[in-house]
Amino acid sequence: MTQSSNTTLPFDDLTRAIQARRSIYGSISGLRLDRAAPGEAWASLPYRPVFVGDTETGVLHGGVVTAMLDESCGMAVQLALDGTRAIATLDLRIDYQKPATPGHDIRAHAICYRVTRLIAFVRATAYQDSEDDPVATATACFMIDANRTNMLRDWAMEAHGPLPALEAPDDPTGPFATSPFALCLGIRAGDDDTLVMPFSPKIIGNPILPAIHGGITGAFLETTAIVGVTRELGVEVRPKPIGLTINYLRSGRALDSHGRVSIVKQGRRVVAFEAQTWQDDPAKPIASAFGHFMLRQNIDEE
Repeated sequence: MTQSSNTTLPFDDLTRAIQARRSIYGSISGLRLDRAAPGEAWASLPYRPVFVGDTETGVLHGGVVTAMLDESCGMAVQLALDGTRAIATLDLRIDYQKPATPGHDIRAHAICYRVTRLIAFVRATAYQDSEDDPVATATACFMIDANRTNMLRDWAMEAHGPLPALEAPDDPTGPFATSPFALCLGIRAGDDDTLVMPFSPKIIGNPILPAIHGGITGAFLETTAIVGVTRELGVEVRPKPIGLTINYLRSGRALDSHGRVSIVKQGRRVVAFEAQTWQDDPAKPIASAFGHFMLRQNIDEE
């Protein structure tokens, strides 16, 4: 495209631009925009073994759902605008309703229901068979005119050669041996009870800055929380996510990310936690998350 930054795109052109000029992670994940209407997006994510969070159950990693909902919400916001304005996630709340059925695709329906001068408000549902039976629901706020980049105008995937692949390396003795998605993201143990997610091209959201995909930052925070809570409580079965609210504080740059969790309150069945992730300075987190986990007695308990 050669239009200037203030040129409004007709809706059909806007839809095609969103399909062709997506985040790198969104593109290589296989997420598809199946249907579009002004302020509304229907998307689907084909099942892939690399998305699994626990090979013992086959259930998808919660971060896969988080990233899908974040990207779907972003598409709905772009479909409510005119193609001339950059957006960025301010906050994202995910409520997990039930585990996704292993081996099945996931769909999402996102609606941008209000746009002000600087903020867009979105709600979304992730589901498999029926939207009335959700896997997860989400609400989000996006900042409009968040930066000077415009992916719909200034970047095209086809002009940058082959995209990286989503693959899980074989690590049978590592701490994430049973979590292909955590292995795919390269998450590893760091110092002082932290986790580290190395920067790589496959986790990029905005390739112009470049900046880490907000959904992947959420996935890292969730992984950090699960691992940290499991370790601190000394439980054998990892807790089940109930809800997670992510606040995005700064852009995740092309640097490694570090994460740490603290338990806010522990009950008999539910634990509240707070997690943060930073890059070069722990005093300047790029995102924080607050959420709840359900403690389980055995792996089959839901």
